[in-house]
Amino acid sequence: MGQGCGFLMVHGGRSWRWGAVVGCLIAVLTAVTGCAGPYQYYDGTSVHDATTADIAGTWECIEETRVVLRADGTAVVEKLDGQDFDYDDGWRLSGRGRWRLSDGNGGQVVRLELTARTRADSRPGPGGTATAAPAGEVPSTHAWSLYVDRRERDGLALFFFGDPDAGNTYVLSRSSVTP
Repeated sequence: MGQGCGFLMVHGGRSWRWGAVVGCLIAVLTAVTGCAGPYQYYDGTSVHDATTADIAGTWECIEETRVVLRADGTAVVEKLDGQDFDYDDGWRLSGRGRWRLSDGNGGQVVRLELTARTRADSRPGPGGTATAAPAGEVPSTHAWSLYVDRRERDGLALFFFGDPDAGNTYVLSRSSVTP
């Protein structure tokens, strides 16, 4: 018998099985928490002073993404990628919905809900070329949490996290185009 197994051999098969169970639990917990990425610890921006009037307007991001947040709480979404693990499915949604500004301990968040999808696109691949159809089922409704940030040079910005494993952050900047 090997020297390294002395403890388990002295205490019999029962301890070995218990050690195997604990080892498996540790492996599973490590995999589950390790896949959440750094955003599992995100505490917010600490912005608490933005008003609904400050947020209302047109916001743009890369690859023709556009979100119009109207003062009456309605919204128009164009080519907005999925948030968190939905990003991996490769779809981009367009349609109508609603939004509201909420405030919590970590800061303000725009809760955006797409209630009527008008179109679904695939996210462009490298070089801007179209990719294959989105993987899996494309949702007819969806919800995003857009964090409110205040930047010294650019003023307010909205952002959300794409795939948490990849560390993607999508920043929407105020557009000069009025809705």
